[in-house]
Amino acid sequence: MAWRPLVTPPHARRWQRLRERSADDSGQVTAFAVLMTVALLAVAGLVLDAGLALTEKVRALDLAQAAARAGAQELDLYQYRTRNVAQLDPTRAATAARAWLVSAGADGEATATTTTVTVTVHRSSRTQLLQIIGVRQLAVSATATATAVQGVTAPTT
Repeated sequence: MAWRPLVTPPHARRWQRLRERSADDSGQVTAFAVLMTVALLAVAGLVLDAGLALTEKVRALDLAQAAARAGAQELDLYQYRTRNVAQLDPTRAATAARAWLVSAGADGEATATTTTVTVTVHRSSRTQLLQIIGVRQLAVSATATATAVQGVTAPTT
């Protein structure tokens, strides 16, 4: 038979209460760890996949600018030769911009007026980490405008 004191010291009672209380919290650290891991993966996915989407947006902007410049080369030659005015042929400018997009393998639209060519390019970026929560791709688009100018001697501000 083991020796037991008749009176339990106060500090021993405190430890006993702590032991009993901790038995009620079993498994809560595991749930917290799982939730925090999922949250950290989601944040990492936002950072990584947003960066990849931003890179794709820069590529789309580059394509849109190049297509708009290609369209802005289509001057209305009659206006230029008779009145010495650099004015675009809207139909030919939009067609040239769309043709440039097709040759680059890009998806987008092009519109033109007598002064400007506007091109919008649509692209999508495949996600890496956000696929875990069901987001497979992020859509991005970029718009650029080019204007036909005559007699450029200095950059515009």
